[in-house]
Amino acid sequence: MIFVVGVVLFALGIAASVALHECGHMWAAKGTGMIVRRYFVGFGPKIFSWRRGETEYGLKAIPAGGFCDIAGMTIHDELEPEEIGRAMYRQKTWKRLLVMFAGIAMNFALGLLLIFILAVTWGLPNNNSNDAKAQVGTLGCAAATQSPDGTLAACTGAGPGETAGIKTGDIITAVNGVPTPTSTDVVKQTQDAKGTAQFSITRDGHDLTIPVQVQPVQRWVVDSSTGQKRSETVGAVGLSIETVPPAPLTYNPLAAVPATFAFTGNLMVQTVHSMAQMPSKVVDLWHAVTGGQRDMDTPVSVVGASRIGGEVAQHGLWGMFILLLAILNFFLGAFNLLPLLPLDGGHMAITLYEKIRNSLRAWRGLPPGMPVNYLKLMPATYVVIVIGGAYMLLTVTADIVNPIRLFQ
Repeated sequence: MIFVVGVVLFALGIAASVALHECGHMWAAKGTGMIVRRYFVGFGPKIFSWRRGETEYGLKAIPAGGFCDIAGMTIHDELEPEEIGRAMYRQKTWKRLLVMFAGIAMNFALGLLLIFILAVTWGLPNNNSNDAKAQVGTLGCAAATQSPDGTLAACTGAGPGETAGIKTGDIITAVNGVPTPTSTDVVKQTQDAKGTAQFSITRDGHDLTIPVQVQPVQRWVVDSSTGQKRSETVGAVGLSIETVPPAPLTYNPLAAVPATFAFTGNLMVQTVHSMAQMPSKVVDLWHAVTGGQRDMDTPVSVVGASRIGGEVAQHGLWGMFILLLAILNFFLGAFNLLPLLPLDGGHMAITLYEKIRNSLRAWRGLPPGMPVNYLKLMPATYVVIVIGGAYMLLTVTADIVNPIRLFQ
């Protein structure tokens, strides 16, 4: 039941994000004297609407977006006589840019607000790797060999770690005096060790040092210089290690302001990086649709994002729920900045082109040129729509037949 509630709440959060994006356009247009004919949430058949002033507000049946109809967005719009002087394409450049950027700014502002709320309630993720902990999971024997695909040979009995007295739940803080804040650090130091290694352990608040007789085994390791796998004899003690991330950091409202901007800066870098990788993820998505394993870093659609929202809600991770909504808003804002039609960034690019062109014409003593003919740009726009639609369809299909599961 909680899963369903989480899915519905996250879907509503997505709908609210889109609605506020369009509100940004609408409020900026009204504030700069333009006419907003319609503001609708959703697409398809109209469920209901009402008129207030110059604008018709309403809800449509398919909650997959929304739109804000501003009179005269392009020169091709049919205008009523009273709309001609207030047509968007006739306005000053700064007004047109403000209107187009206002929707993007709304997503960024909503993302910042969600991060601020997270900072003063559940806390922000602590990215300081030195605060992480390497915790012992399962204990067992140390397999003598490993196949190239990573499969370990069968073995029985207790391993060196269990025999020495290491227990599940122990925190390994160092191996032979070298700090090991992550599972990777523990594995590296253990593989490099020979003979008896000193494992520094924290157990129930007490610090212990446990000598462990390291067992030489064959493993496939990655060469740091070439990136290639090679077979080597390394040390092992029969432990599975997991990295326990540090506890989130909570802030008072005043301290949360700089923390919010700092954390958001890191998120934006990750968002841009993810967007740059989107084309390369087509193969991974197709692999997932055709029965392969779904990678955790593949893109998700509204369907997949809502499902993940349901999962985190089911496990009571409401802080992660808020963080996912914030990340979604930052992605929507950044994606709409791309200079491609029909995205906001495409309209902004055309507006800037007209401004630069007219400035050059004025410098040469010529009158301003005609507004850009959007009809000539329609082939390129259709290409973007078709490619974007196909990508979305592929992502939705992957989210239905092979969804990302945070919890097994």
